[in-house]
Formats: sequence, structure tokens, C-alpha cells
Amino acid sequence: MYYLISLVSTTHLQNLRIGIHKETIQLIKIQNEGRIHTILHFSTNIICFIILSGYSILGNKELVILNSWAQEFLYNLSDTIKAFSLLLLTDLCIGFHSPHGWELMIGFVYKDFGFVHNDQIISGLVSTFPVILDTILKYWIFRYLNRVSPSLVVIYHSMND
Repeated sequence: MYYLISLVSTTHLQNLRIGIHKETIQLIKIQNEGRIHTILHFSTNIICFIILSGYSILGNKELVILNSWAQEFLYNLSDTIKAFSLLLLTDLCIGFHSPHGWELMIGFVYKDFGFVHNDQIISGLVSTFPVILDTILKYWIFRYLNRVSPSLVVIYHSMND
């Protein structure tokens, strides 16, 4: 009788050890899979950046043609239309009135780089990134507008107020 009880408890203990071992291997696979996805996302982003950089450096002729076409199009617009377009573009893209849109974009980029979703980091970026981007963009706009057309700066100021 004692032998039968010890045999059952030994068999049960071995089955328990095998179950724990299988569960541990499964958890390790899940953990490694997440890390592999992070590495793949990051390396894909680096490869895309290298390809785009190479194309912009080597495809200079196409970019010169596109740049000349864009400059010709923009110089033919009136100063009022240019100022209105700048205001519309900056308010649509960098407007502070769309935190949900910023949250989606930053969350997508954050996830694309393979980081784990963190609401505190995303909300911190949503509250600071648009402000910094708006400041940089307005500085660039005013610097560019002062060189190109001082009257456009006056129109931009009056439309912005």
C-alpha cells in the first residue's frame, strides 16, 4: 500500500515538474518573441532610413526638378494666399486643438519602433512635442518670410491675430 501511494505521488510530482518546465519554456518563447519583434521593427526603420537617405543623395536630379517646380508654383501665388496656406497648414498639422490625433500618431510611431505602450510617456510627448514643433516651424517660417517678402510677414501677423 505504501509503495502504491509513493508511486502515485512520485508520478504526480514528475507530471507537475514536466508541466512547470513546459510552462516556463512557453513563457520564455513569448518573451523572446516580443524582443525579436522589437529588433525587427527597429532594423526595418533603419533600413528604410538608409534607403530614403541614399535616394535623396543619389536621386539629386529628380529632387532638383521637383524643387524648381514647387518654387515656381509658390512664387506665382499671391502673398495673402501664401500666408493663409501657412496658417492653415500649421494649424492642421501642429494644432493644439487635436490632442487625440497627436496621441494616435505618437502612439503609432512609438509602437512602430517596438516600444511597449505607455500612457504616461505618450501623454507627456503629446503635451510637449506639438509645442516644440510649432515653435521651430514658426521660427523657420518667419526667418524664411523675412528674406523672401517682408509684406508677407505683415499679412501673416495680421491673419494670425
